[in-house]
Amino acid sequence: MYCNDCGEKLTLMFKQDEGLVPFCKNCNEYRFPRFATAVSMVVTNRAKDKILLAKHNGKEDFILFAGYIKKGETAEKAVTREFKEETRLDTVKFKYMGSRYHEPKNILMLNFLVMAENGEPVPDPNELAEVKWFTFEEAEKAIKKDSTAETFLKNAFAEIKKL
Repeated sequence: MYCNDCGEKLTLMFKQDEGLVPFCKNCNEYRFPRFATAVSMVVTNRAKDKILLAKHNGKEDFILFAGYIKKGETAEKAVTREFKEETRLDTVKFKYMGSRYHEPKNILMLNFLVMAENGEPVPDPNELAEVKWFTFEEAEKAIKKDSTAETFLKNAFAEIKKL
């Protein structure tokens, strides 16, 4: 890890009430880790009996919809913007479900359960190879096992069953 201000290699130093924190000896400052923040969406139809999944260009696995939160944008705005950009469908409503740090990409994922407007999705050809509605059972089989997406999907199923 390196300092974002001066480029100096950081060392771990103990900070009261924080534990070991990266420290820049050149700037004489603690440098808490920075990471990107994104939204992840488990998308249902109005009947709440189907899940919409996407397959990115050049990838094999179906995944949840997701996108980075832009500077100055709220997570809620990112949900509606990203989903519309990727499918041309509007969101009817959404609910925040929880978060999870996704280490492989150094991202904090904020997950939402989203109800989509009825209609056929049109995948953004610059990003998506395919967009498809699945039953709950099919979605669970299609999503990558032991992934952040699988965790979010299972949490959404539990929430939908309560509704």
